[in-house]
Amino acid sequence: MLPTIALVGRPNVGKSTLFNRLTKSRDALVHDLPGLTRDRHYGRGKVGSRPYLLIDTGGFEPVAKDGILAEMAKQTLQAVDESDLIIFLVDGRGGLTAQDKHIADQLRKRGVPIILAVNKAEGMQYAVVSAEFHELGLGEPIAISSAHGDNVRELVELALDELPNEPEEVEVEEDEKPRVAIVGRPNVGKSTLVNTLLGEERVIAFDQPGTTRDSIYIDFERDNRRYTLIDTAGVRRRGKVTETVEKFSVIKTLQAIEDANVVILVLDAQQDIADQDAHIASYILDAGRALVVAINKWDNLDSYTREKVKRDMARKLNFLDFARLHYISALRGEGIGSLLKSVDQTYAAAMAKLPTPKLTRTLLDATAKHQPPKVGMVRPKMRYAHQGGSNPPIIVIHGNALEHVPESYVRYLEKTFRTVFELAGTPLRVQFKEGHNPFEGKKRAPLTESEEKRARRRRRWGRKTYGSK
Repeated sequence: MLPTIALVGRPNVGKSTLFNRLTKSRDALVHDLPGLTRDRHYGRGKVGSRPYLLIDTGGFEPVAKDGILAEMAKQTLQAVDESDLIIFLVDGRGGLTAQDKHIADQLRKRGVPIILAVNKAEGMQYAVVSAEFHELGLGEPIAISSAHGDNVRELVELALDELPNEPEEVEVEEDEKPRVAIVGRPNVGKSTLVNTLLGEERVIAFDQPGTTRDSIYIDFERDNRRYTLIDTAGVRRRGKVTETVEKFSVIKTLQAIEDANVVILVLDAQQDIADQDAHIASYILDAGRALVVAINKWDNLDSYTREKVKRDMARKLNFLDFARLHYISALRGEGIGSLLKSVDQTYAAAMAKLPTPKLTRTLLDATAKHQPPKVGMVRPKMRYAHQGGSNPPIIVIHGNALEHVPESYVRYLEKTFRTVFELAGTPLRVQFKEGHNPFEGKKRAPLTESEEKRARRRRRWGRKTYGSK
């Protein structure tokens, strides 16, 4: 197991900036707004003499008793309990505060080694900016700048010296590890579903739209199968997205969809299916990602409301007829087992290997049953097919005059391939490739003398046989 380091501090002291610098990534959202980070972020440290795991935490408010701040504090304390060492960040420009003292007292009680880092010290005398933080009684403060990188490597090396040397963990092949993104509108139960799948309060689930602001990647194992879950921020209509932070959250959600193998679209059974649900589904299809639809909060609905939801699904989201549909209760854990089975089956369909002989036979059978329509005097001719990619499956068809194939016939081919190869739950792409004429653009070579004589004889024979006009 790799050693684990947690970044802890009050809001807006630069924890996420330091996390991004140490992981050499932009995984954590950074903005000049206190309380931006709420859930725990995990990453692999890449700055230092040996590898380690890093945990970014939300702003620590130990005195909070309820509400979102109390939930954030629980997340921070859980990260502290999981870590082998704590880097306690304070703000060198803001100075020592009563909240810093309270956090120091809380961390001391946990019995985990602590290194005190005074951040935002760029352009200042390190001895001066660190002086007042000796009062915390946590040893020699280290002045750093997470934004500019000043003294950051020295901080990491000091932290690693405090940790025991352990063998590096063996990397697991990612090919057999589906990445599953959970997306939907705000407050439909995405984080609750994540916590239910994991069996713990891994992310904050709070009855307030916009609780999740970033995309959280979480590895977990269930029934001897490994997954990476991606909890995402809720996506609202563009006209309602006004804050800069929320705009970045939407971008991170769209990036998570692109990065996923399978997407679970969560809908709220207690609300009408909105146009925004259709917009999110359309983006998933445009990205070519396999899809499972989960209608949440299905419990406690009467039979009339359930029938109404089913009618709305068939009417408003009829273009998702290929996707598997589940009625669940994330809070009570109902329908979760079958949901994961559909994720496995959908992932297998998205990554399926389609043999060329069977693809070509399916294509020829489909064209024999229903030929592509003529366009003028031309009828498209399809000769053979092969697979051009996975996730989504891409089928490349070769032939002639394929630019005249109408969209309706493309849909017919997609449905045929999906049925024959049992590709439920994944979009399918059909691409056409014209055959190349090797003589196109080339000038005709002049005839030799003997070829010219034969051509004259054929013309004379034709005039004698058919007559000349």
